[in-house]
Amino acid sequence: MSLVPYRCTVLQDWIDYNGHMSEAFYVLAFGDATTSVMNALGMDDGYRRSSGCSLYTVEAHVRYLREASLAEELEITTIIVAAGPKKLHLAHEMRRGTELIATEEILGLHVDQATGATTPFPAGILGQVTAHEHRTPDWSGRSITV
Repeated sequence: MSLVPYRCTVLQDWIDYNGHMSEAFYVLAFGDATTSVMNALGMDDGYRRSSGCSLYTVEAHVRYLREASLAEELEITTIIVAAGPKKLHLAHEMRRGTELIATEEILGLHVDQATGATTPFPAGILGQVTAHEHRTPDWSGRSITV
């Protein structure tokens, strides 16, 4: 099963002094895509309120491949790379039409907000996670090199 893509439009406030989308707003769009994935897996607002738990991003790696401009429609697809009892490794791909313009890879931990400690996903959420396709994109796991 695949996750539903997240879609957004580049807004005027997202445009920087170079005339294209600022790096901060790539991360904002990827963050909104992560929230969309959380909702799809059962970690929506109701879950967060009732359980006191949420997914915290503890590591991220963004690649800026192409510029995005004002009013462009963007689509972010997400792949579950791996998961464990308390962690989720996601790979986001941002496209303008069919062109890949950015990627973000994140490691999220399931955290009890009252204690600040990691806690296992409930069985229902873990079942949702395992029901989705898991694979590793060829760009995943790269490090910064010069």
